[in-house]
Amino acid sequence: MPAHAPQPLGRQARNARLGRARHAGPPLVLIAVIVALGAYRGAAMLAGPARDRPWPLSAVSRSASVDVGVTTGPLGLNEWREWQPRDLRTVNAFENVVHKHVSVVMWYADWHQDPASHAQLQAIARRGSLPEITWEPWDYTKAAYNRQPSYTLASIIGGSHDAYIRSWARALAAAGGPVRLRFAQEMNGNWYPWAEVTNGNRRGQFVHAWRHVHDLFRAAGATNVQWVWSPVALADSINTELYPGDRYVDIIGLSLFNGGAQLKFNRWQSFAEKIGRPLAAVRRISRRKPIEVSEVGVAEQGGSKARWISGMFQTLNANPRIISLVWFDLHTASDWRVESSRSAEAAFAAAVSSPRYR
Repeated sequence: MPAHAPQPLGRQARNARLGRARHAGPPLVLIAVIVALGAYRGAAMLAGPARDRPWPLSAVSRSASVDVGVTTGPLGLNEWREWQPRDLRTVNAFENVVHKHVSVVMWYADWHQDPASHAQLQAIARRGSLPEITWEPWDYTKAAYNRQPSYTLASIIGGSHDAYIRSWARALAAAGGPVRLRFAQEMNGNWYPWAEVTNGNRRGQFVHAWRHVHDLFRAAGATNVQWVWSPVALADSINTELYPGDRYVDIIGLSLFNGGAQLKFNRWQSFAEKIGRPLAAVRRISRRKPIEVSEVGVAEQGGSKARWISGMFQTLNANPRIISLVWFDLHTASDWRVESSRSAEAAFAAAVSSPRYR
């Protein structure tokens, strides 16, 4: 496992950027959050009332087999300000751009601030989508690459967070319908405090911590939770030592980004080039688990964003084990949004018009 990831990713770069804003003082935090939320709310309303409504669910083909999902600005900022049902207008706006009802809506929650929100789960259910929560065992406001002694893997294994974990288990069990839980993502990097190579953690502890959390959910009756094990798409660091086992995982996820600020560390690569070796690695780890592209985005800088998106869906079509795609529709260190250009919008809409996607 490498000690350093070769590029800052969309979510991780966002953590570092907003974390720096926090440490600069409260006024900068408020400005950063208000401006970001305002931009996304404004984008949701600029095109008029039609964009405020979800794309019709009835337009989804009964033969569809691949989920199309999204994370938008307010959902990506949930750890700063809990998103409200009205913030789903940004999801509606995305749907109206790509002409597809999204079957998955993802947001982020950390262990320091975020209680499980019944209102959020119900808001997703009412719009006919499946909730997916990226659940992060840390204090998000301290940003990536910082030690967090309160959130070591040993602290999870030892039961320090059991009451909090059980509260989440009960809340997700009460939701009734399926909920995807993307717990402790990108564990094969070195930027989060749950990685074994940082924060005083030790080899073998990640799997032990995962199984501990999973077992607490089972004991609470949260059998509706679908567990998403989601390494970052760095093939050399994806290995069986970090995999909790098929009994403890329902879906394997990958996160990957291309272009923009990434070009400081890597050349422009097609989606097929980006995912090829990591996809082979997770297939070796589990021969039967379905696969999700849990975070994905491409910038305009470095190549053709529209052609990259079209190529992405061609690769998905050739890989039937990939059953879900969640687009990272945020502007962080780069503009990953589909809405960054008309050509990108058109490419995405054309691809998801296939009856294969729901």
